[in-house]
Amino acid sequence: MMMNSTWGIIATWRMAFDGINAATTRLQREESAETAVIEAVKMVEDYPFYKSVGYGGLPNEEGVVELDAAFMHGTTMAVGAVASIQDIANPIMLAQRLSQERFNSFMVGEGAKAWALANGFEQKTMLTERAQQHYEKKCRETIDQGLSPYSGHDTVGICAVDLKGDICVGTSTSGLFMKRPGRVGDSPLSGSGFYADSDVGAATATGLGEDLMKGCVSYEIVRRMGEGMSPQQAAESTVNDLEAKLIKRYGRAGDLSVVCINKSGDFGAATNIDNFSFSVATAKHEPTIYICRREGKQTKYEVASPEWLDAYQARITAPIV
Repeated sequence: MMMNSTWGIIATWRMAFDGINAATTRLQREESAETAVIEAVKMVEDYPFYKSVGYGGLPNEEGVVELDAAFMHGTTMAVGAVASIQDIANPIMLAQRLSQERFNSFMVGEGAKAWALANGFEQKTMLTERAQQHYEKKCRETIDQGLSPYSGHDTVGICAVDLKGDICVGTSTSGLFMKRPGRVGDSPLSGSGFYADSDVGAATATGLGEDLMKGCVSYEIVRRMGEGMSPQQAAESTVNDLEAKLIKRYGRAGDLSVVCINKSGDFGAATNIDNFSFSVATAKHEPTIYICRREGKQTKYEVASPEWLDAYQARITAPIV
């Protein structure tokens, strides 16, 4: 097989940076995009202070952690996903395994959990003491006062292209904090939370799933890249067009943030908020964390400062009061 001339990996949020670093070594060693994506997502899932993904993920309105995850291989077009699954470690691994199934590749709830246990996946209590403290605080500050509790929906989404030219994408999230039991957002839905096509590139999204689903944003970004747009152009135009349509029809738009990469290792990011971050590394670009801001219809990003990084770590590990 002829080797590709480049490799690259990009992810939503600062929380993916350690995984991006580890994946960089794998991709440089000619390991697969699939391995790089799965290992990078697992690192986020396993870190208990990342409260929107995996172990320590934030619970639903009944205090139960329900997790969603998905994986797609852009060469085979195989897709696997799980939604509303409880107490199974590393749902991204379950999604990857399901992508190998001809049928039943998207499973939810108790059925997904039963299948996972029957196939040797680890059962693990995913609600940590810290996540429980977050839940109790949110109840005090919102539900107990008759206010809406909905906030917090930071999905980790990771796209990678390897030296063989394969492109893969994976997502993992605990979804909207204080969601109704059984609620599912865009993250495990092909075309909305993620999409990959090794002939073109891949994209993944984070934000308010109910709005991201309305635009099938990840598929649309890949489609626009396939028609000749650069990753940055495809990301920005997709976010801008969806936001404008949402505002026209509903009078508002939720958080919409995306990252993408094409088969050449060029990347893009777009958002309609001012606190979105992403992590990226390519053959031509050392592992870097960027902070985004919006200027008009353009997303501008700059390298995260040491002060920002220190404040981030202090915030996510601070005591819950």
